Amino acid sequence: MQRHTVVVNRLSLTLALLLASSAASASSAGPLVVDSSSRIVVMEYEAWWGPHAVTFQGLSAMPLLQSADMQAVGGGYDSADPAVIQQHVAWLEYMGVDAAISEITNNVSCIFNSEWFVKKYVRNCSPSFRSYNQTIRNNTGNLYPAWTALGIRLKLIPLLGGIDNNVLFKDQDGKTAFEKEVEYFGARLQRYPDLNVIYEGKPLMLIFVGAAQDPNPADHPLWFKIEQFLQRHPEIGEKYTFALMAGYLDSQPDLWATQGTPDGPVEISPAYGFWSWVDRLNASCTEPLCPYYPSYNQAGSRVENFTASISTAGQDGWGCPNPNTLPYCPDDALRFGSDGTYATFAAFMTYAKQLDPIFLIVHQFNEFGPPDEGFDANTHDDIEPANLWGKGDLKVVKEEIESYRQTRR
Repeated sequence: MQRHTVVVNRLSLTLALLLASSAASASSAGPLVVDSSSRIVVMEYEAWWGPHAVTFQGLSAMPLLQSADMQAVGGGYDSADPAVIQQHVAWLEYMGVDAAISEITNNVSCIFNSEWFVKKYVRNCSPSFRSYNQTIRNNTGNLYPAWTALGIRLKLIPLLGGIDNNVLFKDQDGKTAFEKEVEYFGARLQRYPDLNVIYEGKPLMLIFVGAAQDPNPADHPLWFKIEQFLQRHPEIGEKYTFALMAGYLDSQPDLWATQGTPDGPVEISPAYGFWSWVDRLNASCTEPLCPYYPSYNQAGSRVENFTASISTAGQDGWGCPNPNTLPYCPDDALRFGSDGTYATFAAFMTYAKQLDPIFLIVHQFNEFGPPDEGFDANTHDDIEPANLWGKGDLKVVKEEIESYRQTRR
């Protein structure tokens, strides 16, 4: 597929953003209040990219959007570029999304804690590594004033990092990196309340706890320590609504409400209540270990969370036996079906219509990088227009979301 790029200058919309800021309060509808009767769609979103943070070099897909200040490092875009932000917002609104996830899940202690802490506990946090991770933090935090200035209806849900054990170690100031990240996003939720998603009466925050969970609280796994920490700190736990999010719950039967071989989506036990970041689904697979079925979490009489994806890797990644080449692994769920349609996403959305969740999460807009992404269009789960798949995903996702909204169980 021919690559078409759009080069934008990060200064080109500065004036427009300043002018829009005066109208933001009038055009914003206030926070999104979600209850047991709601039905909202959330896009997973990353503001990682920029000349002083993560770049696109070495990745198999390149976004069509380009920033002038990224051309010297081989192309891509800067997540702080006002023109890029505006285009992303336009695409998200076009697809019919209600909110996006603002994510800082990796290297939280390296980002938020002191140099003393880093030298003692985070040996891989070099000054350069620390700097570009802090740029990712800044890019993510910048979404709040930038989106507010645009006066849009979209909301943001923070996703915190709960994957490194050191996030609960105290720094010299007596605070943990987890606390500092809560405070970082909390300050933005307080300053820009119109971007909040209010759930169970409080602003919603998600906590990513990783791809594999020890189900036994007696082992004191990190997810359990985080829950205990929130209970011991009511000044935090009672200020926000928190939900733990994990990956590949389809492959962790110890977390399921019902054991055995599933023949459809699997419920996560209420003892855990994990939301899904991504799950596998390959209904056409004939291998002994599949098909896989995505997970969901129940909240009273409603399904609380279900996550749909454009494509999902098999248990051993994308390529077998080589992870970076054809042939595909037999249990991959590819972007395109044999007839060129988006069969994987359609299958996920069929289950979404049946389950009718409060929060339908779409995986994902613009991660682009390993380990989740592979070597061609079929082995990427990104939706943002890119050279390997063009702009077609936007229309596909828009139509599926429209169909979903028109269908009530």
